Amino acid sequence: MRLLLVEDDRLLADGLTGQLEKAGFSIDWTGTAREAVSFGKHDDYRAVVLDLGLPDGSGLEVLKTWRANQINVPVLILTARGDWQDKVNGLKAGADDYLAKPFQTEELIARLNAIIRRSEGRVQSLLKAGGFELDENRQSLRLPDGSEHSLTGTEFRLLRCLMSRPGQVFSKEQLMEQLYNLNDTPSDNVIEAYIRRLRKLVGPESILTRRGQGYLFNEAV
Repeated sequence: MRLLLVEDDRLLADGLTGQLEKAGFSIDWTGTAREAVSFGKHDDYRAVVLDLGLPDGSGLEVLKTWRANQINVPVLILTARGDWQDKVNGLKAGADDYLAKPFQTEELIARLNAIIRRSEGRVQSLLKAGGFELDENRQSLRLPDGSEHSLTGTEFRLLRCLMSRPGQVFSKEQLMEQLYNLNDTPSDNVIEAYIRRLRKLVGPESILTRRGQGYLFNEAV
């Protein structure tokens, strides 16, 4: 699941990137308002963590620009400005949540997962499709027979992407965007390799190939 982190404090951004990747996110980072506007317009993110105080502009104006361009990605504002009026202004501009610095990373991750679940119409951390249950907190999969299996980070991100929208065809390029950030250089056949590994777990009929189009999770099995 791909996430955009807009934070001009490089030390904080580096630390957050590591923690968020452990939580199953693929992170693109920028420390400027100009790049944030561009990334938001041209890339498919599942959520954004947005700092308000950026060196070349206001995060609030970045958010307003996205919303004016019908970019409806869930946004969590992360800032040192803890005044209630700043929170109100951020929420009015289209933010989905607000967290003041200093903060606990566990709370940030919990809030991110909550706004992503709401954007997908879910209220629980269990992602269900067919007879399968994907636990976002434990990064594990429960099979229809009741057995539970731990997943690697990449397996979890790939399966979460497919199970979050069962029946939808994802091209290889779309899956690569959700699994890797702009700085990664995975090989062309990495998706096929992980699809093969997941099929050994969920069965070949649960992840179908649409020739020339991509892959979909089949919840009708």
